[in-house]
Amino acid sequence: MLRTREQVRVLGPGDRDRFIALAEQDPVVNVFADYRARLTNLDERWLGGQVWGRFEGEELVAGCHLAANLVPVQCTPEDVGAFADVALRRRGSVGTIVGPSDVVAALWEQVGPRWSRPREFRSHQPHLEIDHLSPVPASPDVRPTTPQDLDALYPACVAMYTEEVGVSPENDAGGGDLYRARVQQLIGRGWSLASFDDHGVVFKAEVACATPYAAQVQGVWVRPDRRGEGLAAGGMAAVVAHVLGSGMAPVVSLYVNDWNAPARAAYARVGFRQTATFATLMF
Repeated sequence: MLRTREQVRVLGPGDRDRFIALAEQDPVVNVFADYRARLTNLDERWLGGQVWGRFEGEELVAGCHLAANLVPVQCTPEDVGAFADVALRRRGSVGTIVGPSDVVAALWEQVGPRWSRPREFRSHQPHLEIDHLSPVPASPDVRPTTPQDLDALYPACVAMYTEEVGVSPENDAGGGDLYRARVQQLIGRGWSLASFDDHGVVFKAEVACATPYAAQVQGVWVRPDRRGEGLAAGGMAAVVAHVLGSGMAPVVSLYVNDWNAPARAAYARVGFRQTATFATLMF
């Protein structure tokens, strides 16, 4: 192997522990990459992509998850140049680039002229955390969903995704089956929570990923005809109570669009505090 002071290479199962150690330098911000490393053992067959690392001597100092999601890990804006070429080689399979806003902006400055134009660039997304029960009473109706809830839950998940992302998850060939399987997987893990009335789902949210250090929540949604009733705060208080009380993780995190004032207000009421700023490019 070529011996240099600095090198960039694909990481594999033998690098799992040091990649996790790298992610755990900021374990809440890096919860997605940490979770993926634990889940896949950095085996490309399970990653559906690759994880790259930049080394200084024997020390892994920065990483980049490159699959459907491109996620920098402990990168500075100066680090991203090490991953620009490999990112460009995989641009056809990347659906989103997401991470700390300054790092995403620096990466896009390098690769943007040679990449297709993003469908949307959300440049300022507050990253929020909470490590204690909320002072807001948890909604007693919010509970982990069961397989029997799938028929009612799935349309709400499609509606949330379409509203949030701007396209339906059922648009691609086979997309409906894949997305339905994802919803079933979350139910099976106990990572899907919701409340219901006679018309279907009232509130829902999912845990997207979890490690011993944090759980990241996604897919928070209140049915349009029930909005404005303050249900999001009570629902999220229940999600926080479930994650902390079950021992799933000691911290709950999420990131939110800066323009979504109602959601930001609800999270603030629950007790979430901002710890970073993310950015997301969607293709």
